[in-house]
Amino acid sequence: MPKRVKTTKESDTGRNLEFKDNFTGDEMTRGQFVKKIKAGEYPNHHIRKIGGVDTPVSNPDRKRNNNLD
Repeated sequence: MPKRVKTTKESDTGRNLEFKDNFTGDEMTRGQFVKKIKAGEYPNHHIRKIGGVDTPVSNPDRKRNNNLD
């Protein structure tokens, strides 16, 4: 099974900027993904403040299949 969400664009510093939901085909900016996570649409992900910026991350577990690439 493919990962649900894949990072499609990173900044020069490595911050994830754009994402694609492999199940629905939706493409999202970081801000859009953050809003959807906060709305409960992605229960296997949460938000961390990194450098003062809301940043999507996958929930920690022993699986590697759901980590953001």
